[in-house]
Amino acid sequence: MALVVRLSRFLPLGRGAAAGLRLLWVTSRSLGRRGFRPFRSSEGVRNPGTFRRSLLFSALSYLGFETYQVISQASVVYATSKVEEILEQADYLYESGETEKLYQLLTQYKESEDAEVLWRLARASRDIAQLSYTSEEEKKLLVYEALEYAKRALEKNESSFAAHKWYAICISDVGDYEGIKVKIANAYIIKEHFEKAIELNPKDATSIHLMGIWCYTFAEMPWYQRRIAKLLFATPPSSTYEEALGYFERAEQVDPNFYSKNLLLLGKTYLHLHNKKLAAFWLSKAKDYPAHTEEDKQVQTEAAQLLAGFSDKN
Repeated sequence: MALVVRLSRFLPLGRGAAAGLRLLWVTSRSLGRRGFRPFRSSEGVRNPGTFRRSLLFSALSYLGFETYQVISQASVVYATSKVEEILEQADYLYESGETEKLYQLLTQYKESEDAEVLWRLARASRDIAQLSYTSEEEKKLLVYEALEYAKRALEKNESSFAAHKWYAICISDVGDYEGIKVKIANAYIIKEHFEKAIELNPKDATSIHLMGIWCYTFAEMPWYQRRIAKLLFATPPSSTYEEALGYFERAEQVDPNFYSKNLLLLGKTYLHLHNKKLAAFWLSKAKDYPAHTEEDKQVQTEAAQLLAGFSDKN
């Protein structure tokens, strides 16, 4: 009955036609339960009544199967339409900065089997964890919750670049609670998934930027941390400022001015490479970047301080 009601949303049925569909659906289900024995021609000759009844049941069974196919297809269309509606609402809330409303919306669908819903839920959980008023205990729960959603998204669709990206981000967050050894071990996994995200979508500037941060982090690692890493691993993760610069520049080429922090890190990387002219160029762009978020304001402040350091030395 419920399937027929859903079907009526997609097919222009009158009252009589809907009743007919209900009858056919019940009939086909009943035949399926009892088992339908194909008619044999010799039986039909001996008993014309049996022949007519068998023919009728055969026709009803066929029509019931056809109806089942239509209903199944309509259900798939309905489910797809529902997911698209959820994603549209979620993306609107994300772009509007409605972090809490977005989380409330998506947690209603936490049992979803759709990777697109799940990686957005991972992102929303992480964003709630990052809010200043979230307690440390609640933040930890949210960080692990986000990782679980990202993991499920990846299981549902290994071809989703966003699932790879958010899985890597969430693993990085969890490392803060699991000690230096786990954090360094996770670095290999993080790199693998960022690289996969870039392979699947070379036009996603954020994935490229995050790979740049990975390189920058290990290029900037203090000597004592490198020493600890070597004690724990035969070949610990490593990178260079040149590698980091390549990713930050590539991200900027893909999507110019997409992120204030990419501008800031371009400036800081050029500082490490002793190119003050280009460092000043990118730091100035970061300082003048329109502040839409709290992070943008922090970037502006840091860029201004670094530029002021240039003036003091001159």
